[in-house]
Amino acid sequence: MRLSLGPILYLWPRQTIEDFYQQHLNSAVDVIYLGETVCAKRRSLKPAEWIELAKELSKSGKQIVLSTLALIEAGSDLGNVKQLCNNGELLVEANEMGAMQLMADQRLPFVAGPSLNIYNAYTLKQLHNQGLIRWVMPVELNATTLADILCDAEKLGIRDNIETEVFSYGRLPLAYSARCFTTRYRNIAKDNCQFVCQDYPEGLPMDSQEGEAFFNINGIQTQSGRIQHLLSHWQQMQELGVDLMRISPQPQHTGEIIKRYDEVIQSTSQDTDIQKYLSAPACDGYWRGLSGMDYIPTSEQH
Repeated sequence: MRLSLGPILYLWPRQTIEDFYQQHLNSAVDVIYLGETVCAKRRSLKPAEWIELAKELSKSGKQIVLSTLALIEAGSDLGNVKQLCNNGELLVEANEMGAMQLMADQRLPFVAGPSLNIYNAYTLKQLHNQGLIRWVMPVELNATTLADILCDAEKLGIRDNIETEVFSYGRLPLAYSARCFTTRYRNIAKDNCQFVCQDYPEGLPMDSQEGEAFFNINGIQTQSGRIQHLLSHWQQMQELGVDLMRISPQPQHTGEIIKRYDEVIQSTSQDTDIQKYLSAPACDGYWRGLSGMDYIPTSEQH
């Protein structure tokens, strides 16, 4: 079982982004994803600068993957995605079908991101024929469904040719919209957004009327209000054939979380509790086939 560090889902200043990745070059993650996946208006780094940063980070020996937008709304967005896909050297995570097609047209391998709707092994096989070498399971699927997909992939003769990655820690990316919810909250126009997302480095919490963490608003992206935390399920994942557990960056304590995940997987610790590092309640409901907000506390899982 290996660890990956997902792309930053929030609008952070350029220096913060560069410092963040430098801090994690010596961490326990084997794969680092980087690039803007949420909103094309966010330009802390331009596509060419993401590529330059990725090539620099690749000297560390870790696998560096460029991640593309999950929603393309304009020709300029497509142009930026093309620039990433045509980088000529680095693996690309395609987060929508246009990027996948751009990679397939070049006969280049790619990773299918969690926003691609891969719900069965037949889709996996078709995309594998186009160049897919790894897929990130859609976040709403559960362990039983994943087991069925991988079993069918075995029957189709493709399981040994692809890697499976699971979004294991972080606020779940649930939906994307052409409307920017953060600018709506601030009562300003999206076209003149003033990059107000930067004021919310971990998104904008939206509680239910009962005061529960329900959703998290991140520009055009809707995230889960709770933070998915699947470390206690790592052995089940390993038995199913999951290759990578993805940790999604947060403004604070990402390093400590990576360390805890690594310690448990390497069997140097059995402590899966990271409550002191969480900015919102934990959840693992989707993985267990229940309501996404559900969570079994660590003390009750054994």
